[in-house]
Amino acid sequence: MVEEEVRHPPRYAGFIAGVFSGMMKNAVGHPFDSVKVRLQTSDGRFKGPLDCTLKTLRYEGIRGLYKGFTPPLVGWVLMDSVMLGSLTVYRRLVKDYIYPDEKKMPVIGHSLAGLGAGITVSFVAAPIEQLKARLQVQYDAKSKVYTGPIDCLVKLVKHDGLRTIYKGLIPTMIFRSNFVVLWAAYEVLTNWFKANTQLSNAAINFWAGGFSASCFWVTAYPADVVKNVIMTDSVENPKLKKYSDAVKYVYNERGGLRGFTRGFVPSILRSFPANAAALATFEAVMRLL
Repeated sequence: MVEEEVRHPPRYAGFIAGVFSGMMKNAVGHPFDSVKVRLQTSDGRFKGPLDCTLKTLRYEGIRGLYKGFTPPLVGWVLMDSVMLGSLTVYRRLVKDYIYPDEKKMPVIGHSLAGLGAGITVSFVAAPIEQLKARLQVQYDAKSKVYTGPIDCLVKLVKHDGLRTIYKGLIPTMIFRSNFVVLWAAYEVLTNWFKANTQLSNAAINFWAGGFSASCFWVTAYPADVVKNVIMTDSVENPKLKKYSDAVKYVYNERGGLRGFTRGFVPSILRSFPANAAALATFEAVMRLL
């Protein structure tokens, strides 16, 4: 019996599929993300995620939850394209050069590919996430510094060029290094669902994507808090010179270890539906390509 040849999607397929993944992720997840960032960066303005949501709706309307929407709308499309496209390339490279004799790449191989994708996409994500975070923490006319993403970008670049918009690059890399957890969990869960259920491929992608994203956020969340504190620090008079300064600031000024969990509830609530839908979309487009 002749073995059926394994079909590999084109190298560009991951980049195209990532575009659709990013669109889906932003449409589902942005309101949750706005609440998360506001809780992470505010000084006692909100009692919790529900209070933050209600106050935002009361004083700013539904538009308040979608502040900073444009950077991630463009950004998630670009970020997911780069992240998932590079992930596809790294998976193939890891399989060909590290596990050439293995019929199926082990979980550690998927973790290595995830780490590479996380580091790669950080160069795109750092400036985009900084624009998003700075717009999200504009609560009223008094705190409004930027009229929109373009104005924010221009003012940051005018201050100190690329150095300003890449201020959060290292924190972003630290945060996204946790992709080792995301893609290891996704592989384990996908294999489990295939072996133990009769779910369709689309359903498996959805559930594995949602649960693996939840695993990612449990491990990565403290680094996300530190990243957003650094990204929303004053441009003219920054208080946080080093990553360690931001860690100390969160611990000393935000209630000790609890400070590293502020905004976790909306984040974990967002992670499942947004990433489940995004990864199901990604895998569906990959099958078509």
